[in-house]
Amino acid sequence: MANEWTKVKVIGMKKEGLIIALCAIVIIAVFFWVEGRKNESLDKPHSLVMNVGEDAATVRSFTWQSGSKLNRSLIQYVESESQEVDWESAHAETVEGTFDLIDIDGNRRMVHQATISGLQADKIYAYRVGDGSEQGWSGTELFYTITDSNADGGFAFINVTDSQGETEEDFKLWGDTLKQAIRSVPDAAFIVHNGDLTENPKDMGAWDAFFREAAPWLSSVPLMPVTGNHDEVDGDAEPFVSLFHVPDNGATDSLDGTTYYFDYDDARFIMLNTESNINGQTEWLEDVLEKNTRKWIIVSLHRGPYGGNLNKNIGEWVELFDRYEVDLVLQGHNHEYARSYPLRDGKIATGDDSHVRGRAGTVYVVTNAAGEKLNEKKKDQFYHKVHIQNGKRMFVAIRISGNILRYEAYDTDGKLWDEFVLEHTLP
Repeated sequence: MANEWTKVKVIGMKKEGLIIALCAIVIIAVFFWVEGRKNESLDKPHSLVMNVGEDAATVRSFTWQSGSKLNRSLIQYVESESQEVDWESAHAETVEGTFDLIDIDGNRRMVHQATISGLQADKIYAYRVGDGSEQGWSGTELFYTITDSNADGGFAFINVTDSQGETEEDFKLWGDTLKQAIRSVPDAAFIVHNGDLTENPKDMGAWDAFFREAAPWLSSVPLMPVTGNHDEVDGDAEPFVSLFHVPDNGATDSLDGTTYYFDYDDARFIMLNTESNINGQTEWLEDVLEKNTRKWIIVSLHRGPYGGNLNKNIGEWVELFDRYEVDLVLQGHNHEYARSYPLRDGKIATGDDSHVRGRAGTVYVVTNAAGEKLNEKKKDQFYHKVHIQNGKRMFVAIRISGNILRYEAYDTDGKLWDEFVLEHTLP
């Protein structure tokens, strides 16, 4: 009996070992299949984002990523109001851009960029990006161009800040903020982001999540980013500067892609970098303001002069805001909501602070946060007209038409928390 029991035990152990071995083979096979699928997906265009050019009426720029196999950067586009495009028969234009293999802490991927210029006003275009091979194209996306400014139809845009996340769940919140913002402003011409897009600028997994959760919108609504202290660290702004294709008109000695401006309809938008080359940007800022011919001036920066607390390092910029009568300064960093009274020369301007007329003063706002990090409310300051922490992710809808700018701040539940009007004409 003992010998038979031993045989049975040995056979059982062999079967158990075989099952374990088979399970291991299956697990390994599944692992390599999943990894293969990941690599396959990375070899197709992903993380597509659109920016406007210096002249937003005629230029759109695109950035996307892929694995190392796609070594061409093509964009095809055609006037169309539908994504159902037969690209084989469509009379599409093709533009070839550039590509660069970047390596961020051992994470390698190809970054592609291309620019379309000479676009016509008030048109809808279909487009796709890729390397020209049958399997190397993205899906078909749509974008529209600015209405002819002579029509004076105005435009709307969305303002957000501090999507700043680390995990997939963090960026799902960012995606939800953007979803609610687009739902509230379906005609948004673009999105301005006031900085700190991710927590760790070298974490490519976080960047992947940032783009993945925003993918339904960033391929058709341009995103115009500002450099925050979590985007540039110790003078290094990679990969932030590689993943966007913003206008190449920034300040000398600033990192390329961290300062720029663009014109949309009758407004000039100026993006400043509070993390480096502060003095070097001052001369450039004055030149951009002095040469401006647009009616409205809107500045976006991260660590603002009049947020939850004062940033005295950029006092010379504030003097220029006063001298050239900047209308609105969009700020980030504090992860709370704040709106200043209209300010001139460091003092509260006289007049109606909810309907500011005749460029009486510049209004400074902090748009809380678009991600999961909401800070405790800071100490109230003399310049605060509105200063709250509602514990809600927020976004702002801004509409400009003729002499009127309307500002509305919402949470992601759709509640309106703050609003005001800027009007260029006197009563």
